[in-house]
Amino acid sequence: MVELVWLIPAFPLLGFLVLLVAGRKLGEPGAGIFATLMMGGSFLSAVAVFAGLVDRNESDRFYELTLFEWIPSGDFSVDVGFLADPLAITMTLFITGIATLIHLYSIGYMHGDANFSKFFLYLNLFAFSMLMLVLGNNLLLTFLGWEGVGTCSYLLISFWFTDEANASAGKKAFVTNRVGDFGFMIAMFLAFFTFGSINYGEMLSGAPGMAAGTATAITLLLFLGAAGKSAQFPLYLWLPDAMAGPTPVSALIHAATMVTSGIYLLTRVNPIIAQANGWAPDIIMWVGLFTALFAASIAVAQKDIKKVLAF
Repeated sequence: MVELVWLIPAFPLLGFLVLLVAGRKLGEPGAGIFATLMMGGSFLSAVAVFAGLVDRNESDRFYELTLFEWIPSGDFSVDVGFLADPLAITMTLFITGIATLIHLYSIGYMHGDANFSKFFLYLNLFAFSMLMLVLGNNLLLTFLGWEGVGTCSYLLISFWFTDEANASAGKKAFVTNRVGDFGFMIAMFLAFFTFGSINYGEMLSGAPGMAAGTATAITLLLFLGAAGKSAQFPLYLWLPDAMAGPTPVSALIHAATMVTSGIYLLTRVNPIIAQANGWAPDIIMWVGLFTALFAASIAVAQKDIKKVLAF
């Protein structure tokens, strides 16, 4: 059952490709129903993989599936592969389950919209990108999913781009996230120079022998990336404005999935954080605590319920 992990992102990818070609012909509500069925298939696949992991011994719940070699370049080699372990599958069940319900809700919410099929095209592409972020077995695949959800966030926040507020909110989200992406990229380069690989299995198994300074640098750079995606201080500015987009977008991207990707990334590289100097995890803790208190104090003065939830 665990071998079916490739099916989880395959369903929303298929939905995106079909809607790209035939979305207008499917029309309303056909495009929405098809996109929802693709997400439902992804959720059922995730349940099957979860059941397969549960059947395994606890020490054997780290399954890698390599599809093909992607970048062979001297010492640098990257495969397209998936990693199924309790962390990834827990996140996957959360993403696919919530996304299926939001797709279903969106069929009614977007009723009568001139770009009905395009909305579901973007939703399926977002789901595929988010699943690649979580299931990728190396930092580069995670980064591609990371950029994919950022792009889809921009497209969906500014979906009704004829409204100036929506268009500006989309641009603000896109630009702010690029600041965090810079940190992610530098961390990826540093990880390759340190481990000779950006595969999670090799990185995490080699983490105990790292120098504290190197581990600290990678930790803080990845935290910069996480702060951008998860809207931590001072890179929180984009999230309240992002509520200008359609409500299902706010629910899927800015309340349930994309804003948790930073947490997922730091949890994934936890063995590296454990080797960092003691003050590095303290910085993560204090930034998180300050963001929570700062944002909550702003939320009590808001009149828009979506902005209250955002803060």
